[in-house]
Amino acid sequence: MRELLPYLKLYKKHWFGLSLGMLLGFATLAASIGLLTISGWFLSAAAVAGLSVAKETFNFMLPSGFVRGFAMGRTAGRWGERVVSHNATFKLLTDLRIFFFQKLTPLIPGRISNLRDADILNRVVADIDSMDHVYLRLISPVVVGTLGIASITVLVCWFDERLGLILGGILLAILLTWPVIFYKLGQRNGQELTQNRADFRITMLDWLEGFSELTLFGAEARYRTAINEAQDKLINNQRINAHIAGLAQALLMLANGWTMVLMLWLSADGVGGQPPSPLIALIVFATMASVELLMPIAGAFQYLSQTLSSARRLNDVILAEPDVVFPNQSAPHSGEFSLDFDNVTFRYNADERKAVNQVSLSIPAQHKVAIVGQTGSGKSTLMQLLSRYWDTQDGEIRIAGTPLKQWAESDLRAAISVVSQRVDILNGSLRDNLILAKPQASDDELQRILINVGLEKLLDAPGLDGWVGDGGRQLSGGEKRRIGIARAILHDGPILLLDEPTEGLDKQTEKNILALFQQHFAGKTVVFITHRLVDLDHMDSICLIEEGEVVEHGSHTELMAQGGRYFQLNQTL
Repeated sequence: MRELLPYLKLYKKHWFGLSLGMLLGFATLAASIGLLTISGWFLSAAAVAGLSVAKETFNFMLPSGFVRGFAMGRTAGRWGERVVSHNATFKLLTDLRIFFFQKLTPLIPGRISNLRDADILNRVVADIDSMDHVYLRLISPVVVGTLGIASITVLVCWFDERLGLILGGILLAILLTWPVIFYKLGQRNGQELTQNRADFRITMLDWLEGFSELTLFGAEARYRTAINEAQDKLINNQRINAHIAGLAQALLMLANGWTMVLMLWLSADGVGGQPPSPLIALIVFATMASVELLMPIAGAFQYLSQTLSSARRLNDVILAEPDVVFPNQSAPHSGEFSLDFDNVTFRYNADERKAVNQVSLSIPAQHKVAIVGQTGSGKSTLMQLLSRYWDTQDGEIRIAGTPLKQWAESDLRAAISVVSQRVDILNGSLRDNLILAKPQASDDELQRILINVGLEKLLDAPGLDGWVGDGGRQLSGGEKRRIGIARAILHDGPILLLDEPTEGLDKQTEKNILALFQQHFAGKTVVFITHRLVDLDHMDSICLIEEGEVVEHGSHTELMAQGGRYFQLNQTL
């Protein structure tokens, strides 16, 4: 049960709504027991009175008034309990999702790099939804059931202490044994259901996202078969759950029936030492009503294993420590956005070679440097380290003279504009994908930047309101890249990081984009990453990296005059 502790702490915020829901649940249960109990007694007493001289003095009005009152109270209480408890539960799940996202985002990309997107989605949706069982199916029924048992025991003891204690003891025994029995019965199936539900969502999302490629390569049928197999496993788990729930209800009704027989037999000679009277019906109907307070408990604990499995999956994220931790407030800096790499070393995994090895590089403020090298030489890793996607294992990076680890995340993101190799497009409108970089931007400004990056055709109807599709399916690779460039220009940070910004663009578009960058470079510190040694003479300096190490550093003219590695690479063009 320790797996549930992080979530039970969230209950403190909604204690009033949750407590009120349980109170209304108990009031509804009390009205139900009162309605059935007094109805049984009233019918019996009225029948006895009708066959005797007591019919002249029997008060028909008062019991019938109680019956009507209990009936209305039961209806109102049930409605109120559903509204209050579900409202509190939904608010609790909302807070839990926010809490989960707050824990999840600092783990990207390090701690969750081995998790599939569909698996993360399943944790956010299905596993968090499973946590409502904790209150609705476990805590609330047990608390209300315990109070109900105490109440019905007191009620019966009022008339006959022996019968009350026997009934209370039987109900308490059922309350204690039923959860254990059905938790054990549902334990294995609950764990399998949680995992099979995740596997089903993963296979389904793989099929949906890769449908075009799967069809082209003739693999669609194989993936569909995997979906069907995962679905069959999940349906089988749900079928077992339904069988266990039915068994729990049937056994409870059987136990209740035999308890009624026992109470009828024990009270047949009279209740409370009195001769046989309509009070026998009261005892029997009270026993019959007790099934209602145990019914929610009967099969609830078969879901406990499922809830615990979901909690463990959520805890894999919630309890994980992020690789990168930002301070709440940035340390003071000079205001001149220089960049310094001081003997920086980094490797992705302990058993892999170093992606960056003892790199030392100083880039003055408002200086433009091109980092060049072949694919896999460590250029993009330097940019990811600079934006603190990862932390260095050795050495230090400084921005404006302040160590990178002393920058708050909000200040760091505001200082750096990035055009990465992979441009993520959200499943939204064109406007939604642009105002990420500048929320206060006007439509005129957005239209102007689209024209500048050569995307004026996207302004045709419906224009900025046009839907770009999941992952930008409505856009070409070049259009996605130019949207990334538009975002960086809109963001307008004092540091500009460009990772192969013109890759995949035609020659004319590339020329236009580079000219646009030349205008935007003014007053900024620029890091331009490329493996193409063209048009680099306008850069202030060039840094050549091979196998994670700085090989040469200087201006284009200086490096060409040296006749070294940069000169040799230029000769091969």
